[in-house]
Amino acid sequence: MYDGILQELIDEFGRLPGVGPKSAQRIAFHVIQTEAYDPKRLAELLDTIRDVVKFCAVCGNISQEDECSICRDPRRVRDSICVVEEAKDVVAIERTRQFRGLYHVLGGAISPIDGIGPDQLRIGSLLERLRDTSITEIILATDPNVEGEATATYLIRLLEPLGIRLTRLASGLPVGGDLEYADEVTLGRAFEHRTRVGGTA
Repeated sequence: MYDGILQELIDEFGRLPGVGPKSAQRIAFHVIQTEAYDPKRLAELLDTIRDVVKFCAVCGNISQEDECSICRDPRRVRDSICVVEEAKDVVAIERTRQFRGLYHVLGGAISPIDGIGPDQLRIGSLLERLRDTSITEIILATDPNVEGEATATYLIRLLEPLGIRLTRLASGLPVGGDLEYADEVTLGRAFEHRTRVGGTA
């Protein structure tokens, strides 16, 4: 424990997601010990970000405009929508360069323990978008955990009657992983979604 303002700074950094006490302490000491680092710029950004950054009116992605750059891009394929939990998931998928369609950000996942149900997510606006008859595929890209599974299951039951093709991201073994360290669910999914190789029947 440190006295005064230094401990307050460490405590504030420690409140950020993914930042533990040791990391918070390292960041705080970096701020006060590195002369080349200008904390005023960070303070300015933190002070203005909530006023400048908003959510896309169409898909819910983070944007500085009413519509995000993906929704505005005329080169995007307009007949498929990839449904994700958070805006950071859009960034992850975009890095793969495998998907050229549109996105829909739910703003979380169904989690009864945290008091988050379907009504707290952007599911209503997804249904509004699906009134567009040009949509031919919905890709469910929720996280492979309990909350993501619950959300995907709910969406499948909700969307199946619409007659639109529903797909789910495959999940299985990571590249470079060892079978002995894989959990049963991951290994089971790898078997379930195995792909055919070779030309024999």
